[in-house]
Amino acid sequence: MIEPIKKLVVFDDDEDILFICKLLFEDLGWEVHTFTECTNAVDIVSRILPDAVIMDNWLPETGGVIAIQRLKKNSLVRTIPVMLMTANSEIEKLASIASADAYLKKPFDLDVLEQKVNGLLVKDRLCRS
Repeated sequence: MIEPIKKLVVFDDDEDILFICKLLFEDLGWEVHTFTECTNAVDIVSRILPDAVIMDNWLPETGGVIAIQRLKKNSLVRTIPVMLMTANSEIEKLASIASADAYLKKPFDLDVLEQKVNGLLVKDRLCRS
C-alpha cells in the first residue's frame, strides 16, 4: 500500500525560512505550501487540508497567535496540528495563548524542526485513535 503524500503549510514572512522549510520537507517527500502572511490562514488551510501547519508569530496584519486561534476555532481545520515558531523569548506562553500543539524557538536546528513536525503527526494519530 502506498502511503499518501504528507502536506505541510508554512506561514512565515522570512523568505529564507520558507525556502529552508520547503527544501527540507520536499526532500522528505512532502507537498509544501508556503505563505508570507496569514490573514487568510483559515481559508488557505481549509483549501489545502494539510497534515500539519507551521506558523511564525511575527506576521503582517493578523499575527501568528491570532491566526492559530482562528484555526483552532474553525470546525473544519481545528484538529490539524499547528506549531508556533518564533524568536520571542515568551514562546511557551504565546503557544499556550494561541492553543498551538507545539512550538519551536528560532533560530532552530533542521533536525529539530523535522522531529517537531513528525512529532505533531504522531501526536495527531494518537489523538485520533
